Amino acid sequence: MSKKGKENMAVELTFPDGSKKHYRKAITPLEVANDIGRKLAADAIAAKLDGVAVDLNTPIDKDSKFEILTFESKDGKEVLRHSAAHVLAHAVTDLYPKALPTVGPAVEDGFYYDFDMQPLSSDDLAKIEAKMKEIIKADLPFKRTVVPKKKAVELFKDNKYKVELIKEFGGDQVTIYEQGAFKDFCRGPHVQNTGRIGAVKLMKVAGAYWRGDAKNAQLQRIYGVAFPAEKMLKDYLHMLEEAEKRDHRKLGRELELFSLHEEGPGMPFFLPRGLGLKNKLIELERGELRKRGYIEIQTPQILSSALWTRSGHMDYYKDNMYFTEIEGAQFVVKPMNCPGGILVYNEKKHSYRELPLRVAEFGIVHRNELSGTLSGLFRVRCFTQDDAHIYMAPEQIRDEVTRLIDFIGDIYKIFGFDFHVELSTRPQNSIGTDEAWEQATNGLKDALEYKKMKYKINPGDGAFYGPKVDFHIKDAIGRTWQCGTIQLDMNFPQRFNINYVGVDGKEHRCIMIHRTIYGSLERFMGILIEHYAGKFPLWLNPLQVVILNVAERHSEACAELRKKLEENGIQVYADLRNETVEAKIRDAHLQKANYILVVGDKEVADGTVTARTRDNVVLGAMKVNDFIEKLCKEIEERK
Repeated sequence: MSKKGKENMAVELTFPDGSKKHYRKAITPLEVANDIGRKLAADAIAAKLDGVAVDLNTPIDKDSKFEILTFESKDGKEVLRHSAAHVLAHAVTDLYPKALPTVGPAVEDGFYYDFDMQPLSSDDLAKIEAKMKEIIKADLPFKRTVVPKKKAVELFKDNKYKVELIKEFGGDQVTIYEQGAFKDFCRGPHVQNTGRIGAVKLMKVAGAYWRGDAKNAQLQRIYGVAFPAEKMLKDYLHMLEEAEKRDHRKLGRELELFSLHEEGPGMPFFLPRGLGLKNKLIELERGELRKRGYIEIQTPQILSSALWTRSGHMDYYKDNMYFTEIEGAQFVVKPMNCPGGILVYNEKKHSYRELPLRVAEFGIVHRNELSGTLSGLFRVRCFTQDDAHIYMAPEQIRDEVTRLIDFIGDIYKIFGFDFHVELSTRPQNSIGTDEAWEQATNGLKDALEYKKMKYKINPGDGAFYGPKVDFHIKDAIGRTWQCGTIQLDMNFPQRFNINYVGVDGKEHRCIMIHRTIYGSLERFMGILIEHYAGKFPLWLNPLQVVILNVAERHSEACAELRKKLEENGIQVYADLRNETVEAKIRDAHLQKANYILVVGDKEVADGTVTARTRDNVVLGAMKVNDFIEKLCKEIEERK
């Protein structure tokens, strides 16, 4: 056979690391995975060809960008969870033949499926879950077929919901997946067989309307979680139990940190201790900003809609914005700080000698989140961003991004957080040229690789104006949270003519970085409350010491002690109630103060305090000055 003929029978696959390899035509992703290694093949859930998720047995008939999906990846999780949703529908229709399945997507923490059927109870869930486990154990293959739409309508003629979806689907053909006797209209992909799902747990049942419209039929929505292995499920359920104990909404009430009111949904009210905690976070970052050459500004809450049209927010972010009217003109309650900061930069000309110019703002922003998504401090409508916008020359990109990586890492280290990073590239709805996006993306990649940092790529998940590096911290019970971000922006500088005067005396276009470390201070506080289970380290705790009097005659000595502690910057509460010492110690433990001081006759006579920790370790009698010195040192060292 000629060399050309052989080439026509081969495909070239490009792997995520940029390497390439040739394979025979029609090879499947599973065969490629086996060629790479048995472990990868064992972990494989699905694959991606040119960015599109496919089944592992899909023939590869052209040169493609290729990636194996495992449960470690977001896409891999979605495939396994969606497959579990099909198993759920299979189990329900076996047990309740009159039930009509509608839709069953994967969601962030698991999956759900909506059914038109009788109301369900917890006993029903247990029965359905047992049936799901039977189907998983049977190891039934997921089979994909492509059929004409007319045939699909005929197949599902007894299910009006499926017929409606099929008729709306574009094209003349649709895909059907089946496992055993169960068939579903679905684009896929799915795991190879039901046994690959491993372990499932049904969590709850709730009401839902068809297509979210209250005018339509009410359905039964069953939620569940799925994992490749039983141990992963057990670990997840244990994490949920631990998370429930640490729920920041519950602890926020008990520790008197913040409150939520129906008069301001999604807009937290900070109580004195909560505001103290928030201010400590701001003070920490402000101190680090000064060391790193930042200046700080504050911009208005409400700005003309013309500004947001120019920035592109009116085209790409309008649904998340609040509007108001002033003297007949439309204004926007700012959802972001950057356009206001740009106005400040453009007030005067800047020289290359000023760059990089690092401008910080602790700005309050408002975003129109759906009421159903609001959750304590984790998802709010009003929050404070620890924003900074950095204006620089193109040749300064690598140095500035690497400095930011170090800055963010240094802050997270103080709280004991490990983190990983993800690089998000251009989304479908975005502004700017391909050239600008490529330059910005390569700039972030260059800095990450210069720092020798491992990173994951999230294709199409960037901001509408630029690519970004997101920092995901891991808390005490293993959950990850996206907090900090570095966004490299060449588009706003173009839209707003953000320039500097170069060495040659001519104007040159700036490169702009948007960055946060905490992200939302409110959300970061919620994470910290749960991370520490309310037991904040001394330097961070808004309630560091509780003083207890043994009897009424010791109240004056307690007041003097409180004053002395406060003069040294220690945050104190004196509990002088007419209660037993034991009762007051118990209440102090519930408030999670780091230290509890008992003042009685002996302490007054000796000029001492009897100290104990919140973990009930009795430190015994200490001279007041020695105790203050101990606390000040502990605060300074941020232990």
